[in-house]
Amino acid sequence: MTSSPSSSVPRLVVAAPSSGSGKTTVATGLMAALAGRGLAVSPHKVGPDYIDPGYHSLATGRVGRNLDAYLCGAELVAPLFLHGARGCDIAVVEGVMGLYDGAAGEGELASTAQVAKLLGAPVVLVVDASSQSRSVAALVHGFVSWDPEVRVGGVILNKVGSDRHEGLLREALDSVGVPVLGVLRRAPQVDTPSRHLGLVPVAERRSEAVDAVAAMAAQVSDGCDLEALVGLARAAGPLPGGSAPWTPGPVPTHHPTRSDKRSPLRVAVAGGAAFTFSYAEHSELLAASGAEVVTFDPLRDEELPEGTAGLVVGGGFPEVYAAELSANEPLRKAVAELALSGAPVAAECAGLLYLCRELDGLPMCGVLDASARMSERLTLGYRDAVAVTDSALAVAGTRMRGHEFHRTVVEPGAGAAPAWGMRAPERRVEGFVERGVHASYLHTHWASEPGVARRFVERCRTS
Repeated sequence: MTSSPSSSVPRLVVAAPSSGSGKTTVATGLMAALAGRGLAVSPHKVGPDYIDPGYHSLATGRVGRNLDAYLCGAELVAPLFLHGARGCDIAVVEGVMGLYDGAAGEGELASTAQVAKLLGAPVVLVVDASSQSRSVAALVHGFVSWDPEVRVGGVILNKVGSDRHEGLLREALDSVGVPVLGVLRRAPQVDTPSRHLGLVPVAERRSEAVDAVAAMAAQVSDGCDLEALVGLARAAGPLPGGSAPWTPGPVPTHHPTRSDKRSPLRVAVAGGAAFTFSYAEHSELLAASGAEVVTFDPLRDEELPEGTAGLVVGGGFPEVYAAELSANEPLRKAVAELALSGAPVAAECAGLLYLCRELDGLPMCGVLDASARMSERLTLGYRDAVAVTDSALAVAGTRMRGHEFHRTVVEPGAGAAPAWGMRAPERRVEGFVERGVHASYLHTHWASEPGVARRFVERCRTS
């Protein structure tokens, strides 16, 4: 297959009636199986999830990208999709939760169904058939008929127990008129371990993750009709509305001398096993704004990259690595000194914890006079927020949508100059703005407000 024009890239959405049906296994396995056939596969994930895209990237060798109509707005879903799918033969989009589940109280907003419609993409419904036979027909019929604008092009039956079980399921589905594109048996070798916030990220279990993805690919190759799935994706046609690919802006090509004040500034971005939550578009926007983006690992590196003018510390699992992060005292001191100098520092969720005085009693960077600890309570959901204080990221009054996802508590929850005022679902202030530091639990997607990256880089130049 040759690469299609970006506006008509073959594509399909892998969805399910509910979470736990096997979407990630099928989507990741399908990506890997198609890549194994020599296709350039563009991987995507509906919603704010950071972990599944890591497995997608492992399966395809390309950056896993998110499509979130709440965080970025419905108008950016197709452009961001086309940005990721440039030069690809086919795109596979993994859904979120159940097909029609979206932002609470917001109708179809941010649901897999909405994204499928925005992309004009056919849906493959993954059904956990482990505890049903004839009832599968009623289930599939309901999902097919619920929204006529959503095209369910086929079903993959997961966790099928036997040949007899498969025969009963196929017989029942004959009356629905939706083709069965795959049948997968129960296969524990494709399972991936989970903990308090979902799957364990690829960065923490690289070799095991490689084996798991290979097992998913083998299962999908053996149990699914790959030719039929590719044919379904090819039938998608041009995207609705004639969307053009999103772009972060022109990446500077001029390489000035050291004395040139417009020379690229080095922005350090935390990575490694403790800080795996980030959107690829953030680094692309920073680079397009004139920054040289350099990744470092707070678990291993004892110094910030030479010449660091700004620091971005995204999400992840510092609570899992609190002892190791605390033991790296030279880096903690370097981060504190950078923040004290007034340099821009953007910290989200895990980054917020890292900047605190302590985490579960272990010393952290001490940039913020706040203490963090693990909690039994899961804080999860979309947020409608407005910037309360002028900062390195935004001027007061800037409205952004974000997402919270953590089992930790920071006390106090806000500084004298809070970062955000939450407009929904409840009104409160949250986060810290101190000197050049902007630290908060709120995950945001900068593509929705590109001025965030430009402002951050300009602050790096002037601080």
